[in-house]
Amino acid sequence: MGWLTRIKDSLLSKIKKKIPKKDLESVEKSRLEKKIKKEAVVKKEVYKTEKIEPTIDIKEKIIKDPKKKEGTFFGLFKKKEKPKEIEKIKKDPEKKKSWFQKLKTGLFKSSEKISQGVKKIFINKKLDIETLNELEELLIMADLGPMAAEKLTAELANEKFDKNVKPVEVREFLAKKIEETLENVAKPLVLTPKITNVVLVVGVNGTGKTTTIGKLANQYSNEGKKIMIAACDTFRAAATEQLEIWAQRSNAEFVKGSQGCDAAGLAYEALEKAKAKKIDLLFIDTAGRVQNRTELMEELAKIIRVIRKLDPECPQHCLLTLDATTGQNALSQVEIFKEMAEISGLIVTKLDGSAKGGILLSLAEKFGLPVHAIGVGEKIEDLQSFEAKEFADSLMGLEK
Repeated sequence: MGWLTRIKDSLLSKIKKKIPKKDLESVEKSRLEKKIKKEAVVKKEVYKTEKIEPTIDIKEKIIKDPKKKEGTFFGLFKKKEKPKEIEKIKKDPEKKKSWFQKLKTGLFKSSEKISQGVKKIFINKKLDIETLNELEELLIMADLGPMAAEKLTAELANEKFDKNVKPVEVREFLAKKIEETLENVAKPLVLTPKITNVVLVVGVNGTGKTTTIGKLANQYSNEGKKIMIAACDTFRAAATEQLEIWAQRSNAEFVKGSQGCDAAGLAYEALEKAKAKKIDLLFIDTAGRVQNRTELMEELAKIIRVIRKLDPECPQHCLLTLDATTGQNALSQVEIFKEMAEISGLIVTKLDGSAKGGILLSLAEKFGLPVHAIGVGEKIEDLQSFEAKEFADSLMGLEK
């Protein structure tokens, strides 16, 4: 209605021009006087009503006059209510997710891929050759590996062939069979009491070696163990700095050398100090420059040879860290490092950033090496011991 207002204003201005100035002033004065009188009358009426009904409650008014609805004008239009003050809710500290929930969230990309794939394959279909081939292809794409995929589909065919099966039944069956396979490799890292346990950590740069050492050191420190960390990747200054920060967080002893110094000599020095201070657990970080394969092999062999001069039983553990996002490349990494050192167990990291969670099954089928821990995030608590059932259920998107 803006155009009406503009017409009204233009008309008023024209009329005002024709009326003498004195007359205009008297009209304006009388208009203001009337307005003041009107306001005074309204105030008196309000004051009187307040005196007559000082204690009447709103609820009583509603009862006396049921025709009028609360908060309305003659029962027709709702009056605008004053916005009530919103109470500030004190939020409780966020409860930590259970490990299963974290694992399920971390493996979401993998489980979603498998769950949706199974759902598409088994919609009102019998288990026949076509569906089995589609399922096998799906499992291979999820990095379970050709051997594991073929084995799982064959076992499913033996029990359910030519029968109508629901997608959830297929996922439950697969989870059970995956659990049975992984149970053989899901083993904790066992420490020998009353000695200095040496854990040599190897792996390609970028697989999370340094972070894994830091997290393990923190966890064992919280259990009351005396920890020492030796930064024997002497060519990467950033790795040494990162390890030093982790050592401070974990209340662990820290041993480092100058950049480019002899890694084997530094490892020997660290072991000497650890034994003198009766340290329970010594973590030795190592280089991971696979492009210089010959040099790396020689360096790792030298570290093991030198520390064994001080203690023939060392290292008690040689752990290989693997990045789950590399998929089937992790298999070739195991083969490379098995040539360089006696790998005693695996730690698989970055499962939260990958749709290739099935790689653990491939590793178990091909190498049968113990999987001590898996990582699904950046936080300290996001690296936990590997449990076969939890992993299998999470991978298939099943509830606990």
